[in-house]
Amino acid sequence: MFALLKLIQSLVGALHSEGTPGQLAAGLVLGSFLGLTPLMNIHNAVILALLMLLNVSFAGGMLGWALFVPFGFLLDPLFDWMGHGLLLAPALRPLWTSLYNMPIVPLTNFNNTIVLGSFVFALVVAIPLFFVLRWAVARYRETVGARVRQSKFYQALTASKLYNVYRMFRP
Repeated sequence: MFALLKLIQSLVGALHSEGTPGQLAAGLVLGSFLGLTPLMNIHNAVILALLMLLNVSFAGGMLGWALFVPFGFLLDPLFDWMGHGLLLAPALRPLWTSLYNMPIVPLTNFNNTIVLGSFVFALVVAIPLFFVLRWAVARYRETVGARVRQSKFYQALTASKLYNVYRMFRP
């Protein structure tokens, strides 16, 4: 129950942050990579580093991670099928052999069908997902977000001393 409340708080906080809709959408897309692909791979370390180094919403990335983990588990059979097809394609066999013989590439675990399938799936949906999320965040901020900021509860919360103390320590 506490985790669900924390997720909702993170969602609302990210939607009402000062970042642009593009920054929030980019963070969510990078988080989707973390949620869709199995965690213990070097490409996820690279994506986590990108979340920290690029000017994208880190909170959006963590939120995207949490939101896409269930989809990652639900789509595992699809990822396995895609990875199996890619790994056993005769035309791609020399590519996989040469990549596997390179120094760092085996750490990506792309010889695993689910890892390869989920990464390719995440790559394919990344661009459309970015544009849909950017539009959705902008639309939310224009409609629902404006009403939330004008509500008496939100105004009372932001006027409280506790909120002002929180804002002092916020990065």
